[in-house]
Amino acid sequence: MKKVYIYCDGSSLGNPGRGGYCAILKYKDNKKIIKGAEDNATNNQMELLGVIKALEALKEPCDIEIVSDSNYVIKGINEWLENWKKKEFKGVKNPNLWKRYIKAAMPHKINATWVRGHNGHKENEECDKIAREEAGKLVISD
Repeated sequence: MKKVYIYCDGSSLGNPGRGGYCAILKYKDNKKIIKGAEDNATNNQMELLGVIKALEALKEPCDIEIVSDSNYVIKGINEWLENWKKKEFKGVKNPNLWKRYIKAAMPHKINATWVRGHNGHKENEECDKIAREEAGKLVISD
């Protein structure tokens, strides 16, 4: 299996508000940036969507290292998800996104690691900047 690193971040201007996400996929010397935006989104939704979009972009099963500054995403993956599945996501926020994550993650071996945000981590800083830019591109209509 290929070892792929996924660095991701999300942003919401308003929380909920204009949301943006970014994921950087790295495999050896190759780098791909996945980014986008959604209106009326929360920060947590955008954090998770970045991970999902990155996983959905992969064309074969991989050994994945997800790196994020989001406790919600990292603890969700590492600690909470199994229990959420057992209780059929009752009372869980963003169940549709978590179900989408499960489907996208299924073929892969995944490890999720938390990093402190705004602390000089190169890829995390780049993702943060791009996610904010993506959110800022959305035009609010009256």
